[in-house]
Amino acid sequence: MKDTEVLIDIQHLKKTYIMGDQMVHALRTVDLQIYKGDYMALMGPSGSGKSTLMNMIGCLDSPTEGNYILNGKDVSTMGDDELAEIRNIEIGFVFQTFNLIPRLSALENVALPLIYAGWSKSKRLARAKEVLESVGLGDRMDHRPNELSGGQRQRVAVARALVNNPSLILADEPTGNLDSKTSIEIMGLFEEIHKKGNTIVIVTHEPDIANHCHRIVRLRDGVVESDVLNENPTSALVI
Repeated sequence: MKDTEVLIDIQHLKKTYIMGDQMVHALRTVDLQIYKGDYMALMGPSGSGKSTLMNMIGCLDSPTEGNYILNGKDVSTMGDDELAEIRNIEIGFVFQTFNLIPRLSALENVALPLIYAGWSKSKRLARAKEVLESVGLGDRMDHRPNELSGGQRQRVAVARALVNNPSLILADEPTGNLDSKTSIEIMGLFEEIHKKGNTIVIVTHEPDIANHCHRIVRLRDGVVESDVLNENPTSALVI
C-alpha cells in the first residue's frame, strides 16, 4: 500500500482523560497511515484505546497531542462546528446498533445526510434510491426500520454511509447485532463496496470478521501493537 495515496496520516497522537484525581492515558503515542483503497480492521482488547482511536478517526473527538491529517486537512485543531462539517463530507459511519430513525422510511433515513449537505429534496431522494438499490434494497425503500430484518437495517445503514460519497467508511462492530449468516452477507457487502474503490475501516473484536479485511491493526495499552497485511483474507459471498 506504500505506493498509494495517503488518506489519513496520524502522527504522535495522544489522548489523556482526567477522571477524578487520576490521569488516564487512552492513547499513549499512535502513528498510523491509512491509504486510499485500504480495507482495514482495527482490533484490540477492552482498554486498548481502540474506541478512542476510532473516535479520533471519525472526528468525534480531538487529541490531547499530535496531528491528524484527513485528506490533506489537519483536523486535530478544529472546533466542533468544523469537525461536524468534516464528518458529514468525509466520513460515512456504520454502527452496531444501526442508528436509524424509527419514524423515517429506509429511503428517508439514507437521504438524511444530504439534507445537512444542502441537496434539494428531489436530488437527495434520487441519490438515496440509487444507493439503496446498490445494496440490494430496491424493494424495501418505503419500509420503516421496524419492518426490516437486522440484516436489512444494516444495509440501510451502509447505504446511508455511502450516500455522500465519503472518503472513508468507518464501521463500528457492524456485525455485532447480527447472526452468523447475516454477518457473512454484510461482510460480502463491504467486500463489494471495497472493490469499487472505497476506503473502509472496520472496528471489531472478532477475529473472523477482521480476517475479511486486507490489513489488520492491533492496539494494546494505547499504542499500535502490530500492523500487518492479511495475505489470505476471507472472501464472503454476497447474497
